[in-house]
Amino acid sequence: MDYNKCAAQILDAIGGKDNLASAAHCATRLRLVIADNEKVKKSVLENIDGVKGVFEAQGQLQVIIGTGTVNKVYDEFIKIAGVEAASKDDVKKAAAAKAPWYKRAVKTLGDIFVPIIPAIVATGLLCGLLGGLSRAFPSMGDTQIYKLLDIFSNAALTFLPILIAVSAAKIFGANVYLGAVIGMIMIHPNLINAWSVGDGKDLPTLWSWFGVWDIRATGYQGHVIPVVIAVLLLSVIEKKLHKKVPEMFDLFVTPLVSVLITGFLTMTVIGPVFSQIESWVLSGAQWLISIPFGIGSFLMGAAYAPTVVAGVHHMYNAIELSMIADNGKNIWMPIATAANVAQGAAALAVALKTRNKKTKSMALPASLSAFMGITEPAIFGVNVRFVKPLIAGMVGGACGAAVASIMNVYATANGVTGIFGFLITTDSIVGYLLTFAVASAVAFGLSWILFKDPAEETAQGAPATPAPAAEEVPAVETKPEANYDDNCVYSPLKGKAVLMADVPDETFASDVLGVGAAVDPTEGKVVAPADGEVSTLFDTHHAIGLTLDNGMEMLIHVGINTVELNGEGYEAHVSEGDKVVRGQTLITFDIPLIKSKGFPVITPVIITNPDDYTDIHKAADGDVGYLDKLIETAKQ
Repeated sequence: MDYNKCAAQILDAIGGKDNLASAAHCATRLRLVIADNEKVKKSVLENIDGVKGVFEAQGQLQVIIGTGTVNKVYDEFIKIAGVEAASKDDVKKAAAAKAPWYKRAVKTLGDIFVPIIPAIVATGLLCGLLGGLSRAFPSMGDTQIYKLLDIFSNAALTFLPILIAVSAAKIFGANVYLGAVIGMIMIHPNLINAWSVGDGKDLPTLWSWFGVWDIRATGYQGHVIPVVIAVLLLSVIEKKLHKKVPEMFDLFVTPLVSVLITGFLTMTVIGPVFSQIESWVLSGAQWLISIPFGIGSFLMGAAYAPTVVAGVHHMYNAIELSMIADNGKNIWMPIATAANVAQGAAALAVALKTRNKKTKSMALPASLSAFMGITEPAIFGVNVRFVKPLIAGMVGGACGAAVASIMNVYATANGVTGIFGFLITTDSIVGYLLTFAVASAVAFGLSWILFKDPAEETAQGAPATPAPAAEEVPAVETKPEANYDDNCVYSPLKGKAVLMADVPDETFASDVLGVGAAVDPTEGKVVAPADGEVSTLFDTHHAIGLTLDNGMEMLIHVGINTVELNGEGYEAHVSEGDKVVRGQTLITFDIPLIKSKGFPVITPVIITNPDDYTDIHKAADGDVGYLDKLIETAKQ
């Protein structure tokens, strides 16, 4: 393979180096961030020698090259493009920078709060345990051990602004210790504790703006938004000073001026303004959830999973922390639990119903993870893939959230959902249990009803439904085993056998991808030519790779340039890693639709490990049926 040529063609197909924002690679593919995706010629990319596939994901254009080859192509690519090698994290950051401002803002909030969740979880769980034990054993509250552990249990919330400030400083690129100082200023003991303001204490004036606006000397315990904004300001000031102040003065001038300006503006403008905005946001969230009959919670329970898919669910951390700081009651957590366990129950139904071993092995642990509060494996690995389980989970989450609202369920901490949430809902444990049960039962039942297992259509090689009408093609074609020969490739399609040289595509016709023959199909179905395993299934379902039990490696590419259809007209009946038997349906496709889009449906059947054979030649002339002899080989 000419790595330099491949790299040059890829660069040209993406619109040149001016259209390249960042480039990295993983074990199998180039990961590119493109400035303008409209300039990318995907059909050209797909047909470049060495490129095995192209797709977009996570804001990246991913070009599949293959293990052992991608690194060599990448080395040539960055030389030609004149860019520096980047890591996968660098590419992710570059891709994220292209996202809309609101998505970047939500992601930033997530990046700030996710690292401090373990601290909140640790103290929150301890708080829940102590609360439950003190109710079970009232005298325990007077013991030394209880008083000591009580200090541990509220430490993270007491000094929350410092935790947020340190984390925000890391994200915004400020000095983390200066960030910590800003957090300390906001909860300095000379200020009146924000949690005691409601007790009727006097509120002296800290600063007065011309006698018109008096700023009260209160701290910002439990506040979230003001701290984040303050540290963002700190980072801006500090970076500008580092550029302007001479190096010999930078060490003491920059920290001093940064803290003075940030501290003053924080306590006299940022704190008062953004704490009020935070109060409005909190009031709005609480109003939504408190709509009578659980209607608001029902809507949020349904919407929660889509926000996870969109990656914006981390914004809820700020709301939860504000709720706890406001009155000690986190009413958002039960909604999250309902949504999470519902997605787990939907995935569990898939795990129990499917006959596909790979799907089962993925869905079962993913469902258990969701019951523990980690839903990404269930949502992205199972439910989004099959769609109907996702919908079932949304309905279950909505019903469970409504129950939580009606029964006034709340938590005393955040960062924990699912089974472990029982530890922080000890004040409303019966309601939490009912929330858990309703969400799980509804989602499981609906998912069981709605989910149709693709494996049932093939039943691992045997019909699972009544025999089709005479005019339909059977799910599994059968041929006498006595006629089967490991040295032959049997046609996976019904149609007319064609020489590979006659395929209207230079890449296939020149045997670059391997040696074989093609079929111009008359029926839209691909079956397994022999027993084996699905090694590759393209996302668009227009091509499938097989590793047969006889050692042959095979690619079946349905149509020419049909990747441009993005899966339209194709349906896969197997998944990567599935074991298949001879005659089992692999892919079905709509011949009239594909032709109407201007694409040939002629299908190359390629042996991709030709070096293992001394001879490969077309064995059929004219019409072939399913599992008729198509290619003859002679092994080395």
